[in-house]
Amino acid sequence: MFERRRQDPGAAGGVGFTAGPARVLAAAGSVVGTRYRANFDVFGLDPDLRLAAVVDGMGDGPGSTAAGRITMTGFTETVRRAVHGGGAADPAALRAGVAAVQDRVLAAARDLDGVTGCTLTALVADAGAASDPEGAAWLVQIGDSRVYRLRAGYLELLTVDHTEAWLGAVYGWYPADSPQAAAARYRLGRYLGHPGRPEPDVLNVTLRSGDVYLLCTDGVAEQVDYRTLGRLLAAPGAPAGIIERLLTATLDAGGHDNATAIVLRVAESAAGSTH
Repeated sequence: MFERRRQDPGAAGGVGFTAGPARVLAAAGSVVGTRYRANFDVFGLDPDLRLAAVVDGMGDGPGSTAAGRITMTGFTETVRRAVHGGGAADPAALRAGVAAVQDRVLAAARDLDGVTGCTLTALVADAGAASDPEGAAWLVQIGDSRVYRLRAGYLELLTVDHTEAWLGAVYGWYPADSPQAAAARYRLGRYLGHPGRPEPDVLNVTLRSGDVYLLCTDGVAEQVDYRTLGRLLAAPGAPAGIIERLLTATLDAGGHDNATAIVLRVAESAAGSTH
């Protein structure tokens, strides 16, 4: 049994950025938990790029570590080129970036034993203009990490899991609490490193004052139930405090997996007025 509250030293205590009229406050963190000796999750939070991303390696070997590193580095480079090139991180650029990461992960897999793959879930906010009615962002997701949004008291899951378990739940193949469903959670149909090079889902969302977004790996989603997630995200205070309480909840639930989360709160318009 490993130390129950072992936490990565790289946790981001809190950053902020603007996206059109929206002012966004964000924080990130990760815990190893009790099952693994190392953390195979990776998070990225870059206010200059208006980027938040979580990556979850598949397995606990060198392929998992390599895939996570390659994916986070490569996807961040994609966003940086788009932003610093004077353009925008639009769907075409984001999909092309994921395709390039797929090639790099597959190339690395040739020299590594075991599974070489990972998931990716990211939010890339649009710089926009202060005159825009709302801020906007793109969600990019492949695998089973998730994006939730709390808006006006309603917690909504914005992404789908690219797993056999998700399909089984939708089509009623087996009871959700059955052994078949539990095994199917680990059968991913889309991920970085998949030989078929599947594309990510890309979704456009608005950033409204009062919104709270959560990006998390399955170590959070599988251990913290829906009502607890909603209660924690609705609590007042800075995102860093929410992250602390959220990760503590995963440890209280047993810490059976690496758990990583990014919380983004749309505080108010950049000009200081709510809308």
